[in-house]
Amino acid sequence: MPETAPNRDQAALWNEASGKTWVELQALLDRMLAPFADVVVDEAFPGEGGRVLDIGCGAGATTLMMARRLGPRGFVLGADISAPLVTAARARADAEGLANAAFVQADAQTYPFEAEDFDAVMSRFGVMFFEDPEAAFANFRRAARPGGKLAFVAWRSPAENPFMTAAMRAAAPHLPQTPAPKPDAPGQFGFADGERVRRILAAAGWTSVEVKPLDVESAVPEADLRTYVTRMGPVGAALRELPEAKRAEIVRAVSAAFDPFVRDGEARFTAACWLATARA
Repeated sequence: MPETAPNRDQAALWNEASGKTWVELQALLDRMLAPFADVVVDEAFPGEGGRVLDIGCGAGATTLMMARRLGPRGFVLGADISAPLVTAARARADAEGLANAAFVQADAQTYPFEAEDFDAVMSRFGVMFFEDPEAAFANFRRAARPGGKLAFVAWRSPAENPFMTAAMRAAAPHLPQTPAPKPDAPGQFGFADGERVRRILAAAGWTSVEVKPLDVESAVPEADLRTYVTRMGPVGAALRELPEAKRAEIVRAVSAAFDPFVRDGEARFTAACWLATARA
């Protein structure tokens, strides 16, 4: 990838260990994120036979859900920067015989989607990673037909999502100090500021913009918790680079940090998000 290409760091991240890990944990992550898929698909659904663009489609859960809703006369295109995830998504569509779902490995910020081709654009936690989010959302708007829908969910602030930040807080004393990320930097919490999200969408040409808090009760089975918290996110990335003794020390600290969330065989938490909608 050229040095000047946008989102090259995200491309490197998601085409290597992070993308491969997501594929390996796909079933667990799909169960955990299922309530958000329901919300996004419901909000974006343009009616049977419509055409939908799914941004940051990952391993395809939301794309396939929308394809089922649209029916055989409809069509949904999933776009993701990760080759491992797109490969997994295609395999799932083929296994289910969903001929109305297709996938493209692409940087959605710059990919030349057909103009005015889609009745709706949707994303489940896939739009917070662009270096130039205004350019990305302008690109999605060009791909949408006049009056087309936009619907996505994004995380609110780290402070409102203690479950999502517990692993890094517990691991931090055992890792080399790194600069704190800028609040608006591309990443999981890049859209924490709802007013900023509104400004980005308006500047990109979307209208009827609404950004509303969405709190969803979620859970991870206790049996899967250690796998999830030690393989995903920045802690998972850090552990891959450490010697075994140091990894064991951090895993103990991280596992203990989740004890307050566990009851009746599950780690339960409230996911604090934004639900953003708009029109082209």
